[in-house]
Amino acid sequence: MKLLHGATVLSTARLVSGHGYLTIPFSRTRLGAEAKLDSCPECSILEPVQAWPDLNAAAVGRSGPCGYNARVSIDYNRPAEHWGNSPVATYSPGQVVDVQWCVDHNGDHGGMFSYRICQNQTLVDKFLTPGYLPTEEEKQAAEDCFEAGTLACTDVSGQACGYSPDCSEGQPCWRNDWFTCNAFQADSRRACQGVDNAPLGSCYTSIAGGYPVTKKIRIPDYLSSHTLLSFKWNSYQTGQIYLSCADIAIAAGSGGPDPQSSATSATTLVTSTQSATVKPSASCSATTASVAVTFKERVTTAFGDTIKIAGSIPQLGNWDPSSAPALSAAEYTSSNPLWTYTVNLAAATTFQYKFVRVASNGAVSWESDPNRSYMVPQDCNASAVSESSWR
Repeated sequence: MKLLHGATVLSTARLVSGHGYLTIPFSRTRLGAEAKLDSCPECSILEPVQAWPDLNAAAVGRSGPCGYNARVSIDYNRPAEHWGNSPVATYSPGQVVDVQWCVDHNGDHGGMFSYRICQNQTLVDKFLTPGYLPTEEEKQAAEDCFEAGTLACTDVSGQACGYSPDCSEGQPCWRNDWFTCNAFQADSRRACQGVDNAPLGSCYTSIAGGYPVTKKIRIPDYLSSHTLLSFKWNSYQTGQIYLSCADIAIAAGSGGPDPQSSATSATTLVTSTQSATVKPSASCSATTASVAVTFKERVTTAFGDTIKIAGSIPQLGNWDPSSAPALSAAEYTSSNPLWTYTVNLAAATTFQYKFVRVASNGAVSWESDPNRSYMVPQDCNASAVSESSWR
């Protein structure tokens, strides 16, 4: 397969629509769509640009590391009411986590996609200041920092890290720290679709329906109470680059156990109506200030539905569904409709909560009474899991 010449790429780019955005953790783009402000979340595009084969050559301009959607005139680099004011997920240094983006069915254009974290907090803070729109110079400086902070696929043991079949050794795109869909022009089953083996419509796009692409990344050895995870996809077939970002926190001991070192962590399994504490290990001499609590809810949903957890504490929105955090459907299957959410809570905190279903049209449905009750366990090496089913 030969690389497209620049003129061909640019002329093609003007004829197509946007096709991909970060979905897990919840990106600003996804939150914009769920708030009914962005009618085409897959349409945040940097074009026309020379996206291939030099993956780092194109200046980001107004798109910045978080994306600009010209169709709806939203600049996701500026925090707004529904995004950018607080983290949507909290991880710990070295933790391996699932990340996911959604590609439109008519937009599997091949190329490379990556996840990046910029460790220059002063620079990132430009994108976290309420109401502030970073300048194009600040956007480019941040993009350069995110490029330097590309998270290597090979940092996750056992993960398939394919090379692009369209590149030769020595070309800039021959890099195993970038992910690729491979064979995007397959006739019967496009390769991006085959990554998760999920049916068309498994994630939302407004054009032709989407399917997810899930990988794992290792969070770098870096701490921040609020930073950004940036997603970038350089298209091979068209002169387009897609950019989006999610607000996250990286705090020591805040995330779930690393699957490669879970034997070093104590885990307590509790139900939604019972509480338990973890007996400290021999090397543990003090209680912890906070515990990572994972809520797992099994509920079958329709396409476009969101499950949230609303409760009596600020971290769960103080019973306000619009402020309640959303659960992730990364592990959802037809046979195991599992939604999950992890939050860092103060040890020994007690609270009440319910799960909430938010339909694609915005309609809110609460679980039936009574409220669920929970007490956070108290231990210096503990994580906790609450499992339940919709009622």
